[in-house]
Amino acid sequence: MGRYGKWLGGGLGWVLGGPIGGIIGFIAGSMYDTVSTDSPTDTANLRHRTSSDDFFVSLLILSSAVMKADNKVLKSELDFVRKFFTQQIGATRTQQYMLILRDIMQKEYSLHDVCSQIRHFMEMPLRLQMLHYLFGIAKADGFVSESETETIHKIANYLGINPNDYESIKAMFVHDSKSAYKILEISPDASDEEVKKAYRKMALKYHPDKVSHLGEEVQKAANEKFKELNNSYETIKKERGMN
Repeated sequence: MGRYGKWLGGGLGWVLGGPIGGIIGFIAGSMYDTVSTDSPTDTANLRHRTSSDDFFVSLLILSSAVMKADNKVLKSELDFVRKFFTQQIGATRTQQYMLILRDIMQKEYSLHDVCSQIRHFMEMPLRLQMLHYLFGIAKADGFVSESETETIHKIANYLGINPNDYESIKAMFVHDSKSAYKILEISPDASDEEVKKAYRKMALKYHPDKVSHLGEEVQKAANEKFKELNNSYETIKKERGMN
């Protein structure tokens, strides 16, 4: 069994098959001897519900794509990943995940195929949470580059995230005078009632309870996005003098 086998093997579900299984199999050696990743039907026999391990391993693979987008991996990006994972799952497990990330960075893979597998098995609230995290990596050095934006946009398309949701999350990291409205997915000429309606809709979409089945660690990350939404709503209310 590979060096990560005993640590990862018990917690993974659908990532054991398909392109993601191939990537993890590459770094874990024989831990997936009983799982063939050559057949497109392999994932049909795996459980469909996303576990926190499925989520975090998928996150590492997409992290690698964003970090390599501008052909340089920055310390600030690695520090962001390490801090994020430490806050969610603690230092010990984070160290294991960082070793896995290091090996993933050395592996070439089809981003389209990886995202297609994630899209098939992972619920939309989790995909939106992934997008928020990826922009966080891109912004780790204080600036989201054009190549990073292009890569995240490509990932969003592959994950089946609609343009409005993409622009909403992007606006949480790439600020301009209309960012608060973009986050609520409305235009500045929306009426006060439309602002309130948009906030209620977005609050339901981004509520941390949407990812509660993955445990407290993932809910912690979702709270950041929910906080940004609330801040945007308060900004608009203050500008307009709304109650």
